[in-house]
Amino acid sequence: MNAVSANRQELLQIADAVAREKSIEKAVVIEAMEDALARAARSRYGAETLVKAEINPTTGEPRLWRLLEVVELVENDATEVALVEARQKNPAANVGDFISEPLPPIEFGRSSAMAAKQVITQKVRDAERERQHDDFKDRVGEIINGIIKRVEYGHVIVDLGKAEAVVRRDQQLPRENYRTGDRIRALIMDVRREPRGPQIFLSRAHPQFMAKLFEQEVPEVYDGVIEIKAVARDPGSRAKIGVYSNDSSIDPVGACVGMRGSRVQAVVNELGGEKIDIVPWAEDDATFVVNALAPAEVTKVVLDEDLKRIEVVVPDEQLSLAIGRRGQNVRLASQLSGYEIDIMTEEEESKKRQEEFRQRSELFMAALDVDDIMAGLLVSEGFAKIEELAYVELDELMDIEGIDEETAEELQARANEWLDEQAKILDARRLELGVADDLVAHSGLDLKMVVKLGENDVKSVEDLAGCATDDLTGWTERVDGEKKHYAGFLEEFNLAPEEAEDLIMRARLAAGWITEEDLAAMKAEATPETEPSAEAAPAMSLAEQAARAQFAD
Repeated sequence: MNAVSANRQELLQIADAVAREKSIEKAVVIEAMEDALARAARSRYGAETLVKAEINPTTGEPRLWRLLEVVELVENDATEVALVEARQKNPAANVGDFISEPLPPIEFGRSSAMAAKQVITQKVRDAERERQHDDFKDRVGEIINGIIKRVEYGHVIVDLGKAEAVVRRDQQLPRENYRTGDRIRALIMDVRREPRGPQIFLSRAHPQFMAKLFEQEVPEVYDGVIEIKAVARDPGSRAKIGVYSNDSSIDPVGACVGMRGSRVQAVVNELGGEKIDIVPWAEDDATFVVNALAPAEVTKVVLDEDLKRIEVVVPDEQLSLAIGRRGQNVRLASQLSGYEIDIMTEEEESKKRQEEFRQRSELFMAALDVDDIMAGLLVSEGFAKIEELAYVELDELMDIEGIDEETAEELQARANEWLDEQAKILDARRLELGVADDLVAHSGLDLKMVVKLGENDVKSVEDLAGCATDDLTGWTERVDGEKKHYAGFLEEFNLAPEEAEDLIMRARLAAGWITEEDLAAMKAEATPETEPSAEAAPAMSLAEQAARAQFAD
């Protein structure tokens, strides 16, 4: 009897030791043992038998029961019991209930013991994985230290103590050597549940890694006095970081540089010599872009907030400096500011303006049948399209020196006549292409846009509903290391991504792909609840969400 009691106490001691070693609850280990005991019992009493096992957490005594379902007519006496017989044991029993019968303890054979060991091992491993996931899921965005365990196919496996993590090849710094046993510092980029267990992904190339390093090195950043507004990196080579001070008496750039560059140098050393430009952030986008292009000097900027595009004019001798080696300086400035930056010299800008003036003048001369002096006057006053002239208030035209009321009325009449002719030509072209009337009636599209869509095989509202935002606006990607631009169907109309997305979403509503409720739910889901990080992953657009929902259905 003492030997039996000792074995039971040993069972509890084993459970306690495993729980401590794996940092999981003791109850989880005991539950795994109960599951293993139940499986072993089923192998003895029949696989179809419902067996419940219990181990007393105080004494370690194991107990087994067989569960029988109460039925009117018994078809399988291994799993069922008649209602009459059940009520002899429990008068309150009803059909569908389960009653339990105690089973005698079993002796574990070799095969049963091996099976039980596998069950316990798997259960403990699952519990350990769940604990790892819970420990790290809320630490995304933190910097963590670990020891390199091994390198597999270029990916670095890191021992974090209670878990393993991986730094994939694309998240490492170029030309950095990783050796087993070395200490490594990295950003927790993502924690995912996967079939083989939680996967913890680290990064040394992510822009937020640099932001967090500055937070560790610069007390003012840690305290929130200085904010890191944006980060752009070419990992291992060069980076730009936009900083702003909430205290006017503290210089954000000087604070991040530190005495004799000590603070920024500590970050540079951690990043393997990566050069860092610390840029003062400005609320005015044009000023921030100019700051971001430093050390190049900028003489003029032309900003388009809707298209997030900016033209920057620099002196001829500053062009190569502004662009940087292999376009690195302008690329990082673009990433930092969120604007697409076009850089040109003063001479190029002058030629461009002259060419625009010439083209617009020729348009007015041909459409309005006026001489070059009148056409030049209209262009000089800021008119770029015939539509602008046709719909402007008559008083504004009369305010132009040299244009009286009669001339203004005649100019508008000729502009409207030309637009009517163009509309007839475009509508004929639309009919020739076979574009449906519903696309013409779709708000937000004019006849020029409709014809352009028809020429790209978008001939109905349903066709438009099947488009992605990039199909309309165009997109740029890297092909063999070079930037390649793919034109969108409506790119020439300078359509903003939000406008393109709105066109597509309303087309999907009209086509019946989604409902108003779906659209409202997707808008709510797309709205961020917290402020994005310095380099947040782009959110899925409403159009992409709707497309996924459509194809999922």
